[in-house]
Amino acid sequence: MPWLIVLLAYFLGSVPTAYIAGRTLKGIDIRHIGDGNMGAANAYRQLGPRVGVMVGIVDAAKGALAVLIAQAADAPQAVVLLAGAAAVFGHNWPIFLGFRGGRGESTTIGVLLAVLTIPMLIVAAPAILAHFIFRDTTKAAAFIFVPLPLVCWLVGLSGVLIVYSIALPCLVGFTHFLRTRWLAATPGP
Repeated sequence: MPWLIVLLAYFLGSVPTAYIAGRTLKGIDIRHIGDGNMGAANAYRQLGPRVGVMVGIVDAAKGALAVLIAQAADAPQAVVLLAGAAAVFGHNWPIFLGFRGGRGESTTIGVLLAVLTIPMLIVAAPAILAHFIFRDTTKAAAFIFVPLPLVCWLVGLSGVLIVYSIALPCLVGFTHFLRTRWLAATPGP
């Protein structure tokens, strides 16, 4: 049963929200416009603010739902955390579209909000303010991800959850590195 939960989380994360929104609302393949990323930021820039915000919310909900399903199944903490990570892996490397998805920021935020609710709510205000100041999701995400382990420690969470608050954002950073490195190495049209 635990592996079924993790597999379900991966498939849930694999639902390509930006791709579906681009195809159904604008008749566009998001993979071929902007930075080619299948995430909320590219959807925001290429499909419009309303669509981008909707994609971000749905992507975050995918991550939170994966965790909530694992918790509802009364799974051990390790399975809950693996389900969250699987949802992010699914978003970043979706089985439905050739294993090339987004960077996982929104999905990671959803997972962390479900797992680390109080610390995430604490870092939310500075992150939202940073987003309005810089108008850059990467910089705003830094205001969430960088102080999060410290906030987790300050509120007395376990070492496992502190490590998780570091590891999941590192996955986002790793994916971002791979995507930008791949884009730089890929010849243009």
